[in-house]
Amino acid sequence: MSNTEELPLHLRGNWTPVQEQRTITDLEVRGTIPAELDGRYVRNGANPVTGFSDHPFLGDGMIHGIRLRDGNAEWYRNRYVQTPFVSNPDKPIIDMAESLTDMASSKANTNVVGHAGQILALEEGHFPYVLDGNLETVGPTDYQGKLSGPFTAHPKVCPTTGEMIAFGYSMMEPYLTYLRVSAGGELVQVENITVGGPTMMHDFNVTENNAVFMDLPAVFDLELAMRGEMPIRWSDDYAARLGVMPRTGTDSDVVWYDIDPCYVFHPMNSYENEDKIIIDVARLDHIWRDGPMDFPEPALHRWTIDTASGKVTDEQIDDLPAEFPRVPEAVVGRKHQFGYMMANAAASAFEEPLSADGAILKYDLDSGARDQIDVGSGRLPGESSFVPKADATSEDDGYLMTYVFDANTDTSEYVIYDAGSMSNEPVATVSLPRVPFGFHGNWVPSSTAD
Repeated sequence: MSNTEELPLHLRGNWTPVQEQRTITDLEVRGTIPAELDGRYVRNGANPVTGFSDHPFLGDGMIHGIRLRDGNAEWYRNRYVQTPFVSNPDKPIIDMAESLTDMASSKANTNVVGHAGQILALEEGHFPYVLDGNLETVGPTDYQGKLSGPFTAHPKVCPTTGEMIAFGYSMMEPYLTYLRVSAGGELVQVENITVGGPTMMHDFNVTENNAVFMDLPAVFDLELAMRGEMPIRWSDDYAARLGVMPRTGTDSDVVWYDIDPCYVFHPMNSYENEDKIIIDVARLDHIWRDGPMDFPEPALHRWTIDTASGKVTDEQIDDLPAEFPRVPEAVVGRKHQFGYMMANAAASAFEEPLSADGAILKYDLDSGARDQIDVGSGRLPGESSFVPKADATSEDDGYLMTYVFDANTDTSEYVIYDAGSMSNEPVATVSLPRVPFGFHGNWVPSSTAD
């Protein structure tokens, strides 16, 4: 398409794909990069190799990464994850037979995490893809033949045991499979879980002792899939439930709790408080009810599961639209005081021209206070990752890092902010070429994967 206005919104503005894979070592730095930061900030996103995709979720995975060491920004790289779709751009994206049988047929476009000496590019329908320290693709992994089905884009790494807790969902039985990977990278548990049908479970929750599944009314529709369309739709007839299972449990151990219909792509965190389980989430009223681009604005809610009474309460914490909730990795599954989100995520990113005043939000869940970093007019941040300071004395004593797009210059920056003060003035900024909007990213310290 030659006319930009003919392109769908997810391919315009800063959603426009970049095809060139670059390595830049002469990087302009403003401020001071903390010398204690030794590792890589990496972020994944859907960047179609052909320049076109039918939906924001269907582009090819491209990793944008920056290497920090000894107070220096050594390099910025962007690399396609070398999946079969990159080597063969004409390969059909929604192919029922292949999607269900070839677990290497991944877009690998949703998240990128570090665990057990590896960097993993993830997409929830297929195997993880392993990357090396320069973001080059090693290949898909099936965990020495123990993984036979999909692997979530949102695993949780336990800060106590170091194990990675995950799951996979499918449009065919088994619809849900629970997975647990040891701190050393061995897949040690594969457990099929009974749910109400072929539901799309984008994310889940863990506490110190439990996994909590979100069985919600976004379901697979084979008729849509056979037509080559996004195969998921909202169902008013599918019950919404939360399932609590011990982290080393089995299907028979799951206890289900009914909740009001809704959808959650991303929880902030969850933890246990005596006979209650607290779950903070970015909650939507529904998803894809009116078509594949039906995305209502999410806001922060708190579910409280009373395991004694069997009831779940739903409290709206804030009415400000926000997404991509995060907590420090050290409190995943534990009680958190602070959580971080991206304000006005969906609406602002699709503005033409982009004129939003982007912000990173900080919630104090104990006091109810909300603070924010304003990144400037016509500028939008992505999801922020929290990295603790080496001598941290409190939960929020650390840094927030992300890519910020500047529509005024059509360029991007890697920016480090102080999470404790939430000052609008960055600790450090690294100038970059335009980094398209993407999905999820993480700080991967050299101690985790180098």
